[in-house]
Amino acid sequence: MQKTIKIGSFQIGNTRPLCFMAGTCVIESEQHYIRTAKKLKEIIARTHHPFILKASFDKANRTSLAAFRGPGLAKGLEILAKAKKITGLPAVVDVHEPWQAEEAAHVADILQIPAFLCRQTDLVLACADTGRAVNVKKGQFLSPNAMEQVIKKIESRGNHKILLTERGASFGYGDLIVDMRSLEIMKQFGYPVIFDATHSVQKPGALGTATGGNRHLAPVLAKSATALGIAGVFFEAHPTPDTALSDGPNSLDFTLTAHMVKELCAIDAVVKKFK
Repeated sequence: MQKTIKIGSFQIGNTRPLCFMAGTCVIESEQHYIRTAKKLKEIIARTHHPFILKASFDKANRTSLAAFRGPGLAKGLEILAKAKKITGLPAVVDVHEPWQAEEAAHVADILQIPAFLCRQTDLVLACADTGRAVNVKKGQFLSPNAMEQVIKKIESRGNHKILLTERGASFGYGDLIVDMRSLEIMKQFGYPVIFDATHSVQKPGALGTATGGNRHLAPVLAKSATALGIAGVFFEAHPTPDTALSDGPNSLDFTLTAHMVKELCAIDAVVKKFK
């Protein structure tokens, strides 16, 4: 049976209208983040589909020691709280260490476990213990079937507000590939399945001191994923991706964002037979 999870005023599920999770890769500044959040809300509001604001206060997994990581936990959550108040949107935020979970849960509606950390039991349990919804990104090294064990860890704490996200699998050195079968396999667990369109087109470490990517392929993969009847699409967007402080090569600009979400909503309506 396919489950539905309430996030803010939205109902998220594989049989519900497609939801979007979007925002900049990392919070660059308060002004920049809130301006971007307002613009994304404006774009996605035209579709009448649910929108959950994405935020990261610290990018702990960086290629280079010199790479920008973000404002940190306290400042980042302060900015996110302001953005939520201004936009009225629910939010999903990355959590990298168990001690961060409780603090992040005071602001975020969904705690997100990064792909590289999806097997870290203490982190998974700490997020589950907050009672907030938990979005787990499937590791680049993990089979979709293995995500059942992650689900059991969260359920063991009495938390059944679980989302599973596909973000590509490691393919040799410096590349990822998406096996669309994994979306269908994870749907069999009954929880909402999300497709991360922009991280799936990353080329890890391809630029030497930074991650590369091909943002123009993100909509291609997103359309394929949406055609399978999933709960939502996650993506990173930026006013000027080529100047972004993190993940610029695979972030979408606002024009590409508007075009993609419109197409995805049309596909979703056909697949789920919405009028």
